[in-house]
Amino acid sequence: MVAMGVAAEQLAVELARVADDMKCEEVTVMDLRGRSPVTDFFIVCSGTSDRQMQAVADEIISHAKNAGTRPFGRGGTKKAEWILVDLIDVVVHIFTMEKRRYYDLELLWGDAPRLTWSRSAGA
Repeated sequence: MVAMGVAAEQLAVELARVADDMKCEEVTVMDLRGRSPVTDFFIVCSGTSDRQMQAVADEIISHAKNAGTRPFGRGGTKKAEWILVDLIDVVVHIFTMEKRRYYDLELLWGDAPRLTWSRSAGA
């Protein structure tokens, strides 16, 4: 189980970098291990347009598949105000800024530690 947690943490950081490289704003990685019975990590970020948000979700799924992780589900793509990519151990939330403020997952999971990550070397 520890090895899976380390792999999930590494995937979460990599996917945060993908979102950041694709110009998402305020990319946050929350460590939910021991706090959520459903997942280990949330990535929360904001997109600037529905097209960009769709492209970010596509790239996150592609990156996850290349890392050996199959997506469990994807939702919210029709309205593209809140796109969710469920990778079991990592769940990615791509919001419009308005919906992000409305749902405020960072406040809801306020006791969860934030992972420190940095932009990829190529950025």
